[in-house]
Amino acid sequence: MSRPQPSILVLNSGSSSLKFALFRRDGGDETAMAEGAADHVGRGDGHLRIRDANGKTLVEQDHDMPTQAHALDILARTLADVGLGPPAAVGHRIVHGGPHLRDHQALTPEVMAQLRQAVHFAPLHIPVALKLAERARALWPQAGQYACLDTAFHQTMPARAARLPLPARYADAGVARYGFHGLSYESLVRRLGSDLPSRAVFAHLGNGASLCAVLDGKSIDTSMGMTPAGGIPMGSRSGDLDPGVILYLMRTDALDADSLETLINRESGLAGMADGESDMQALLARCARGDPHAALAVDVFTTSVGKQIGAYAALMGGIDLLVFTGGIGEHSAEIRRRIVAPLGFLGIGPAVPGPAVMIVPTEEERQMARHCRDLMSRTG
Repeated sequence: MSRPQPSILVLNSGSSSLKFALFRRDGGDETAMAEGAADHVGRGDGHLRIRDANGKTLVEQDHDMPTQAHALDILARTLADVGLGPPAAVGHRIVHGGPHLRDHQALTPEVMAQLRQAVHFAPLHIPVALKLAERARALWPQAGQYACLDTAFHQTMPARAARLPLPARYADAGVARYGFHGLSYESLVRRLGSDLPSRAVFAHLGNGASLCAVLDGKSIDTSMGMTPAGGIPMGSRSGDLDPGVILYLMRTDALDADSLETLINRESGLAGMADGESDMQALLARCARGDPHAALAVDVFTTSVGKQIGAYAALMGGIDLLVFTGGIGEHSAEIRRRIVAPLGFLGIGPAVPGPAVMIVPTEEERQMARHCRDLMSRTG
C-alpha cells in the first residue's frame, strides 16, 4: 500500500471571502482532509469555518479579518491548533496572469514580477493574490508556492474567438478574450471523462457566471472576455455592455476609470436591477411575492444564459450535453428550469429526447491540488 503523500493547501480568494482546502493524495486522486472559508473579510464581522473530510465541523469562529492576509494568518494558526500541520505546497488561484502567464506553474519571484506587470488586466484580483502569496511564503517558507491560472483552459480558443475587433496594436498589447472559470471547466472535463460527448456547453452560474463551448474536451469559446466583468449579467457585474454606454457615463457623469470599475463590477448586474440584491434565492423569493424589479433581474439573467447556449449550439452545429455547475447552477432548480424551458428547439428539455442536461458540482480546489501535485513531481 502506498504511503499518503504530503499535504497541499489551496487558496481561492474572492472579493470578501477566502475559500481553502487541504488535500492529500492517498491513491489515485486528491482527497480533502479539511475545507472551509473565511467569510466577510474586510467587513468587520468575519467568520471562519473549517470542516473535515466527512463534513464534520472542526472550527466555527468569529474573527475580525480586515484583509485576506489577516484571514490567512488566522487560518494558518487554526489549522495548526487542530493538528493539521504545515503544508508541503500552497496553490493559489490566479484569476488573470495577463498575456504572458497562461500556464499553471511555480510561483517564483520572476512570476510574481510578471504578475505585478499584469495588474491592469485584473486590478481587483491580482493585488490580493500577490499579497496572499507573499504572506503564504512568510508563513510556510519551506512550502512550494504554485500559481493555478484560471485562464489556462481557454488557450485552445481559436483566433476567431480570442481576437477582439480592435486595431492590431491593442491585440499586440494583450487586449484579447481570455476567458475565466477555467479551473472549474477543467474539473468538469476530468470528472465526465469518457462520458463527455463531442459537443458540450458548460454553464458555471454563481455570483460570477460564465458559459463555455467545449468541443472534444477543449474550450473553443467562452462568454467572459478580457476580464471577468464581461459576458452574461452576474451578481454585481454588468456583463457585456455597448461601448457607447461607457462613453455616455464618462461624458454625463464624469466617471473616471476607478468609478467605472466600481460601477461595472460591484453595482451592476442583478444587484443593479434589483435594488442592491444579488442573491438568487432572495430574488426568487421576491419574485414569488410579485416584486417587478426582482422578476426583471431574474428574467434578464436566464434569458442571457439561454441566448449564449443558443449561440454555442450554432457554433458547434448542435449540443450533445448541457452541464450546470456553480452555486446557482447546482442548487437552483427554478433557474435551470427557466433557462432550459425555451430551448426545446435544440432538443433540450425534460420532455424532449435529445441532449442530456446534467448537474455536475465544480471542483476548482481539487483541480488546483492536482495541478500542484503534478508541478511538485516535475520540479522535484
